[in-house]
Amino acid sequence: MTKLQAVPASTKKIIHLDMDAFFAAVEQRDNPELRGKAVIVGGDPDRRGVVSTCSYEARKFGVHSAMPSSQARKLCPHGIFIHGRMEVYIEESRRIRSIMHEFSDQIEPLSIDEAFLDVTFNKIGCPSATWVARMLKQRIHEVTGLTASAGVSYNMFLAKVASDINKPNGLTVITPEEAPQFLEKLPIGKFYGIGKVTTHKLEKIGIFTGADLKKLPLLDLLKIFGKNGKYYYDIVRGHDSRELETDWTRKSLGREITYEQDLKDLNQIADEVREISFMVADELKEQKLKGKTITLKLRYDNFETITRSRTLTDYIDEREKIAEIAIDLLRRKSQAGTRPVRLLGISLSNFPLPKIEHAWIQMEFPF
Repeated sequence: MTKLQAVPASTKKIIHLDMDAFFAAVEQRDNPELRGKAVIVGGDPDRRGVVSTCSYEARKFGVHSAMPSSQARKLCPHGIFIHGRMEVYIEESRRIRSIMHEFSDQIEPLSIDEAFLDVTFNKIGCPSATWVARMLKQRIHEVTGLTASAGVSYNMFLAKVASDINKPNGLTVITPEEAPQFLEKLPIGKFYGIGKVTTHKLEKIGIFTGADLKKLPLLDLLKIFGKNGKYYYDIVRGHDSRELETDWTRKSLGREITYEQDLKDLNQIADEVREISFMVADELKEQKLKGKTITLKLRYDNFETITRSRTLTDYIDEREKIAEIAIDLLRRKSQAGTRPVRLLGISLSNFPLPKIEHAWIQMEFPF
């Protein structure tokens, strides 16, 4: 087994790779007639579906993932709606993952279309993480015909932020010397881990950029945001001590969506739960997982959050089965339909334990 050397945090070399409009890009690659057009992958706009992703041509009109398909159609009437081919996306994801392994085995997948790579010590012996990222992007394009954006920096937080800077097909590098000035100029909503609600809360107290956030003492941040205050205090200073989790056992898998407008109609909410259940089922198949426990997460308009779960006797990964149970939990165990809902989530857990092929046996010997 290769023993990795310990290196100072500021000399680590981390890449965050994010495929550009992944599902839509696959559809445009495989169907030349779709190239240059507004492609929207997701649910049927006539059946209260949700957008999974969309091409950059559609994004120019304000369409984005997790948006109701009906709203996407209003914003982009000429958009071409496609239900998607999850089995194709899964296969492409596997090919891309195998290409990543040509450069490093230190990989932490975040989803079907993005991952972190630690290339401090890489397989091709290249000392420059920028060149590794450039070669990785080129190799992916050669093999798949798809483009990816990459962020390069000395920790995971900065690499993730960097990958969003020049999409699509971008490559952004943030060095330790550049990080302080970069973070001070960064709008608060662009900080990874700071969502819309927290952004609004910060803006209400006059925090619009990293420079503004940096002025707040740690104690004030802790008072306002609890334990998250320490996270905000660290990231605005470019501190992120997390290591890639390359050797871990997944305990759950799920998806959740926060809606721009609260959902009030029970049938519409049920349709959304079905769509999310299908997304989770497809991801389970991609990860080759099955679970016994289905959990529904629901947040009302006053931010009260509840979870409702059901544990089965058998492991499942089927779309319709997961959706059926999640909708039943929704109808029987929540106040959806009588109280507005702003967030929905579905997750599966209670996976089979990994098989242990070899085990050490303690043998006793006389001294």
